[in-house]
Amino acid sequence: MKFKFQESYELKQFFENNIQSFEERLLAEAVNVTDKIDEILAIGNIDLVNNAKKLVTYIVDGKEKELQLFAKQEGIAWSTHSIDLTFKLEWIQAIRRTVWYFIEKYNEFTNGKIVADFFTLEKKINNHIDEFLNSFFISYSTYKDSLIKAHRKLVENLSVPIIPINSSVCILPLIGSIDDYRANILEEKVLTEIGISRIQTLIIDLSGIADMEANVIEHLLKIIHGASMMGCNSVITGLRKEVVRKVIHLGVSFDSKTETLGTLQQALNKYLVL
Repeated sequence: MKFKFQESYELKQFFENNIQSFEERLLAEAVNVTDKIDEILAIGNIDLVNNAKKLVTYIVDGKEKELQLFAKQEGIAWSTHSIDLTFKLEWIQAIRRTVWYFIEKYNEFTNGKIVADFFTLEKKINNHIDEFLNSFFISYSTYKDSLIKAHRKLVENLSVPIIPINSSVCILPLIGSIDDYRANILEEKVLTEIGISRIQTLIIDLSGIADMEANVIEHLLKIIHGASMMGCNSVITGLRKEVVRKVIHLGVSFDSKTETLGTLQQALNKYLVL
């Protein structure tokens, strides 16, 4: 590997004028990441090589504000596209090793110019890299948490799709599995919507539920009871035999005012007012 060097070069200039050699060395250091560079660029429009060059400039120059801002931007980008963090860790460590390799070469070219201030330089360089990693992971974690919360909120809204048929009748079609968390969301959303929309009849279609755990069945009964207390009658449709067996074995039953029909279509035929 050939280096460009002049007696007047400061460390920053040495890096700037040997940036191509820096890239070559970095790619050799980051063995596992090198093959992922194009993939990461395609997934998140993240240019690892150019970003590494920018990072090194901030590190060598000691630009702490720019370093932290860049780290936050990187954290958000990696979090948004859920890119494997192991690649980031290896990439940063490869950058660290490459930076120190170039410092060693610079020291050789300058006949030990940086030896006197080695410990000061070592603290400065490694602290900046560690600051970048710290800011990156805080940004990544914070943004990932916000994405999870937003996703959960979306799931909550989608998992309780109360569909109005007319001014007093609504349908609640339930699909997929229901756990304690979703059951609690159901209770909150259903009772809130009954209060806001003054629903008089709620058709709960269970044809999309293959099975229910005992605690979820008990929770459903509580929702029906709560709806009844608010003046809303419940109509259950689409009960599958597996769920019916669970209800029987539990020794529980629906409220006497709760009507059960075989299909949603039967309920619509009965309650749909044209």
